[in-house]
Amino acid sequence: MAPLVLVVEDDEFVAETLTRNLRQVDFEVIVARRGADGLEAARQELPDVIILDVVMPGMSGIDVCRHIRANPQLAPIPILFLTGKKDISDKVAGFEAGADDYLVKPFDFTELELRVRALLRRGHLGSLKNAESMRVGDLQLDSRTFEISTPAGTQRLTPVEFELMRFLMSSPGRVFSAQQLLNKVWDYPQGAGTTDLVRVHVRNIRAKIEPNPQSPVYLRNYPRRGYGIAARTET
Repeated sequence: MAPLVLVVEDDEFVAETLTRNLRQVDFEVIVARRGADGLEAARQELPDVIILDVVMPGMSGIDVCRHIRANPQLAPIPILFLTGKKDISDKVAGFEAGADDYLVKPFDFTELELRVRALLRRGHLGSLKNAESMRVGDLQLDSRTFEISTPAGTQRLTPVEFELMRFLMSSPGRVFSAQQLLNKVWDYPQGAGTTDLVRVHVRNIRAKIEPNPQSPVYLRNYPRRGYGIAARTET
């Protein structure tokens, strides 16, 4: 069965272009023109991936994303923001709302297809690999709920935050560059994606798990090398 893509886009030309091109590469597509309609379509159709505009009449894409992530049935669906808003602050807002990826208009359809397929592959592999919980020191990752626990409490992760932590916690003490993480976690080939994607997600995870996000003890960064989970927590 072909993967089902929900396109939530108020621009008729963009929506029609996406629909035509996605169907040509063997996706099924449904379209919603308003945020509230997109949210209802997600509840009714349970798509495999959502392409979501940010600026729309009524409910914004940011609000739609937050509602999806707050719904346990919908929360695992990968979300790609497709928008004309390109400032880093806009990307941060999108990722904080729970987006998995972010592509700026005007866009190249080949890149969009690559990113959609990567999100789908990552979601499929995650469902196969994440059968058990994982613990590294004070960190415990629950694959059933997408929650991570520390001595300070429990926080729910977005799907991509969960995959990033699962990957890093599988190799505690090992350091991975941002490009390696784009390849291993996002499933992007060399040169695809942007390291901002990794940096912003790391920042968001730290805000959830670190006693002091400005001085992280769990999710560490190593200058000119990359990121890793500390094998031992420094106290």
